[in-house]
Amino acid sequence: MASGKICMFTVINTIITVFIIESHCRLHHLILKDDIRQRVHLNTFGFYKDGSMSISMNSLSFTNGNTNDIDSSTNKAEDTYPLLYKGQIYSFQFYLNITTDEQQGLYNFYFYNCYSMAINQHSSMSDLLTFSIDIDIKEKNPDSYLSAGEIPLPKLYICMSTFFFVIGILWVHVLFTHSADVYKIHWLMAALPFTKSLSLIFHAIDYYYISNQGFPIEGWAVVYYITHLLKGALLFITIALIGTGWAFVKHILSDKDKKIFMIVIPLQVLANVAYIIIESTEEGSSEYGLWMEILFLVDLLCCGAILFPVVWSIRHLQEASATDGKAAINLAQLKLFRHYYVMIVCYIYFTRIIASLIKVIVPFQWKWLYQLLDELATLTFFFLTGHKFRPASYNPYLLLSVEEEDMEMDDVVTTSTAMGEGVKKVKKLSNGPSGERESMA
Repeated sequence: MASGKICMFTVINTIITVFIIESHCRLHHLILKDDIRQRVHLNTFGFYKDGSMSISMNSLSFTNGNTNDIDSSTNKAEDTYPLLYKGQIYSFQFYLNITTDEQQGLYNFYFYNCYSMAINQHSSMSDLLTFSIDIDIKEKNPDSYLSAGEIPLPKLYICMSTFFFVIGILWVHVLFTHSADVYKIHWLMAALPFTKSLSLIFHAIDYYYISNQGFPIEGWAVVYYITHLLKGALLFITIALIGTGWAFVKHILSDKDKKIFMIVIPLQVLANVAYIIIESTEEGSSEYGLWMEILFLVDLLCCGAILFPVVWSIRHLQEASATDGKAAINLAQLKLFRHYYVMIVCYIYFTRIIASLIKVIVPFQWKWLYQLLDELATLTFFFLTGHKFRPASYNPYLLLSVEEEDMEMDDVVTTSTAMGEGVKKVKKLSNGPSGERESMA
């Protein structure tokens, strides 16, 4: 091979480095058209001993710029590979085999276009070397196409799905046992663990097929995305409804509460759309980074938005405890709301920050601990929320609505006659769980 072509690949090359960051696992096929990025992140994969990788650059072409002007003396490469050149298109292949324990690790694969840099302050877009590539990447561990830190995930998701299903069954049992104190939101809360359980089952199936054949089955992937979307929307809606006191303290949402839902629901839909696009898009594509930023921002906004109803309810109960003569009840509810606020903050902080930090700290083969901690935190949050707001006559969260019902029942009509007091039956519809009641005066 001519030395000029070898020199060319030392300038536009694929450099293999090791970083500890999130990995994905597929048989990858990436196509880029007229890209000007200096660095393209192709993929990250954790290899065990006897793992292997093959990269086939089917085509590499340039649409503008003079490649003969590239100064290769200032560029370094860990290795060089010969290029095939045919019809203005370059192509090459190379392979990586992990043969020793020392070579095990998390490998990050980049494509570097060293010419896509502004030479000076007067450089323009026309000076940059745009390129188009068509590349296939195949990565495999000895018994799985999954990255080392993701091999345990199918079993993990099945186990966690079982736990969520069990607490769902227990919650339904509690609702039937205390049926007189059950509100509509209790049934909404019952739907959440079952939806979460289904989502985890389909996620496990999705990873199972990726592990065995390197890519997901489209049908199972679509079902997983649908259940994931429902689970995410249902979670934030339920948290916000509990925070507003709907069906417990009040039975009609205020305009301020409705605005929160008008914000949270579309944001959740957008967050799930971003997640689906990220899962189905190659890391090297230009859209991948954009949707990652959108997902982070939208998730942050959702987490902030669901705290507002809880804060408003706390403020309302603080004011009510000093004015309406039911200070003991209001203070008990206030204490419960404050606990719920702390629970939400801890859940958000742990799943968004602490678990992510652990993912960075642990060795590459223990990356699945992030998913484990995230699911355990969600399971704990579900359990504590159910315990705090379970249907029971002594629950301080339910006392105010019961007393308000009693006050409504006192609003009766009486008549008097010479023979004595007449009695008129007044039928009222209660907002409480007992349904329709009659009061006598």
